[in-house]
Amino acid sequence: MSKRDPTDHALAAIAKKVGPGPIAAIRFKWTVRREGHNQYYVDETIGENSVPVVSGPLTGDAAMKFVDDRESEARQRFEDLKNEMAGRTAAANLVRKDAGEI
Repeated sequence: MSKRDPTDHALAAIAKKVGPGPIAAIRFKWTVRREGHNQYYVDETIGENSVPVVSGPLTGDAAMKFVDDRESEARQRFEDLKNEMAGRTAAANLVRKDAGEI
C-alpha cells in the first residue's frame, strides 16, 4: 500500500464549473482533471452524488473548450426554460384577467 499525498486529488482537478439553477440536486457540474502527460478528462455530474460521465482523453485546451461549451449550452437551456415559464405565467394571468378572476 503506497502513501498518497492528501492533496493529490485536489491537485488533479484542474478546473471546475457549475451550471445554473436554484436546485443543487439537478445542477450540472464539470471537473477537468489531468491523468498523464497532456491527457485530460472531463467528469460531468448532475447533483451531488451522481456517478460522473467521463469524456476524454482530451488535450488541456480541448477539455476547457468542452466544459465551456457544455456550460454555455446548459445556461442557454436554463434561460430558455425561465423565459418559457415567465411567458406561461403571463399568459395565464391574462386568461384569468379576461375571465374576471383577478
